[in-house]
Amino acid sequence: MNARPDGRDLPRTDGVRHPPRYLLHNPLLRSLARRRLSRQYDVRVTGAEHLPRRGPVVVAANHIGWLDGPLLGIVLPRPVHAWTKDDMFTGRTGTFLAQAGQIPIDRFHPDPRAVKAALRVLRAGNAVGIFPEGNRGDGEVRRFHRGAAYLALASGAPVVPVALFGTRLPGGALDSRPPAGSRIDVVVGAPVPVECQPWPRTREQVEALSRLLQGRLRDHVDAVRVATGLELPGPMPATEREPDPATAINDEHTARSRTEEHHD
Repeated sequence: MNARPDGRDLPRTDGVRHPPRYLLHNPLLRSLARRRLSRQYDVRVTGAEHLPRRGPVVVAANHIGWLDGPLLGIVLPRPVHAWTKDDMFTGRTGTFLAQAGQIPIDRFHPDPRAVKAALRVLRAGNAVGIFPEGNRGDGEVRRFHRGAAYLALASGAPVVPVALFGTRLPGGALDSRPPAGSRIDVVVGAPVPVECQPWPRTREQVEALSRLLQGRLRDHVDAVRVATGLELPGPMPATEREPDPATAINDEHTARSRTEEHHD
């Protein structure tokens, strides 16, 4: 079953405005941003052919550093409107993020506005970016929030895993950036097809898909590490760790669920 592009599927988005596109979708501005980034870092994008060129897609990436969000918006073959924590939408940075079509989300409370804005993007045939770990950390995908699964089920968009390496050095602080000339790798994996599920989507459907997607993203990160010899930066310094809502699937949760399924 396919989602209707008119936005009348539930939750309805036909009255929701699409996030701004004039910065993010402008080919000239994207090219200039890539050039500026490449002058500062050795950015290597591989597997870009896995990203569907047309139609809705959810991009799910591990999250290790401050540069992860800009990277998704700049170096991938198509524009990505990423869910971005709402406390970043202040001052000049907030103005730029809003004009660049990024989507503010309240990570600690239900946020139907952010959900509908992301679905509006997908139903218009565009790409949404999500960091399912919820916050910056070691990038090992030990935690996985359910937003990517819900959006995929509600839209029928495939989920494309992306592994990020090099955007934070080992021991680097929360907002640190690697020194100029550092290598940064963005590796796109094979898409996970998802069939659109009609309203109402059940908790069990979202949970099952979330576990599947967590496994696919983790396997992709591990495969990149083995194939390239690249290493993740490890955890944030203890004084720099970000708070994260206790609603994610985590390693303990997944292990317990598998044990229960085995006993059943």
